[in-house]
Amino acid sequence: MFKLKERNSNIKTEVLAGLTTFLTLAYIIVVNPMILSDAGVPFDQAFTATIIAIIVGTLCMALLANYPIVIAPAMGLNAYFAYSVLGTHDISYTVAFSAVFVTGIIFILLSLTSFRSKLIEAIPNNLKHAISAGIGLFITFIGLRLSGVVTQHESNLVTLGSFRDPSVALTLVGLVITIVLIVRNVQGAIFIGMIVTAIIAFFTGQLEINGLVSTPSLPEGIIVANPITSIADVINYGLYGVVFSILLVMLFDTTGALLGIVRQAGLLKENKLEKSGSAFFADSIGTTVGAMFGTSPTAASVESSAGVGAGGKTGLTALVVAILFLITAFFSPLIGAVSNVAAITAPSLIIVGSMMIKSINEIDWTHFDESFPAFLVIVAMPLTSSIANGIALGFIAYPILKMARGKFREVHPFVYMFAVLFLYQLIFLA
Repeated sequence: MFKLKERNSNIKTEVLAGLTTFLTLAYIIVVNPMILSDAGVPFDQAFTATIIAIIVGTLCMALLANYPIVIAPAMGLNAYFAYSVLGTHDISYTVAFSAVFVTGIIFILLSLTSFRSKLIEAIPNNLKHAISAGIGLFITFIGLRLSGVVTQHESNLVTLGSFRDPSVALTLVGLVITIVLIVRNVQGAIFIGMIVTAIIAFFTGQLEINGLVSTPSLPEGIIVANPITSIADVINYGLYGVVFSILLVMLFDTTGALLGIVRQAGLLKENKLEKSGSAFFADSIGTTVGAMFGTSPTAASVESSAGVGAGGKTGLTALVVAILFLITAFFSPLIGAVSNVAAITAPSLIIVGSMMIKSINEIDWTHFDESFPAFLVIVAMPLTSSIANGIALGFIAYPILKMARGKFREVHPFVYMFAVLFLYQLIFLA
């Protein structure tokens, strides 16, 4: 079923690769519910929904596409959902999940056509790289702010927090532990660093554990189930910009991660992705199902590359990861207690942000008409606390500068369309 011999692999290698990916990605079941609960989503709801989305999306990837890739809530999109969508729109999280649900449906439809690949090709590479870097800065800022390392200031808006603050001290200790593990090439460094930090928090009185195991639960049940009602919510609350922004980031994140990981595994034949429709469907269905139960959009996780590095080449690796996440569903009391201590999860946010910003190296800084729109994307995301604002400013500036240089023909019609839509959003829907 998984073509182990054809791909020169075996069951032992695939199982070990799955365990490696799980340890590398396990932090998401703490960080993602923590971010969503900070915006008002019940923690237990977000925790269980996160695992459901991972299992459904990853099983589709394993059984339909046969790739060693895990589908999980995307870092950056969870922050966008919590702090930009719920933080700036006067809506309930139920309505916000309707927007995610609609996006997932659109994503599924796009996955059945060639439009998705054509859209990716139309977006300038510099803007693609800038979006990833900007999200990295935004995530890092969230980690610094939640832990108190960066705090508010009356005149300068932000300033450095007090190192005598227990939360700040624990964050810095956890950060040092984790980065040491990373540079020592320890598999699952972020997850292990989180565990060590949690142990320190427990013995210093910052972490209280009232239980370890419980039956998985969804306090609010299924949040979104009716497509018609969801579409009506998007229309009534003017959430077109939200849907478009999520869709755009999902297109870049998932497609880029898929191609990169498949290439790493040596499964990209003639520079083409086999069963691309099934692979794209997997992350689409993960987003759609996740929104129904209460979690932010999913994407192919870059952490899957850890399992590929350990030898994973088939869907069996992804299947093992799905099983391991199913087991963790029974440990919500422990994970909930850990998520309540921001200093435990903050180092992972800071480090993931630093990993994402490396795409800044791919930006062409030699030509102002290319570099300035990318610059706007990168700085606007953390400074406005909005991924959508960063994307909008970059897409508006890009065609303007190209036209100023007489290169308007180099700009794809889709980019002009995006610029008009974003301008309309900022003027009339913001």
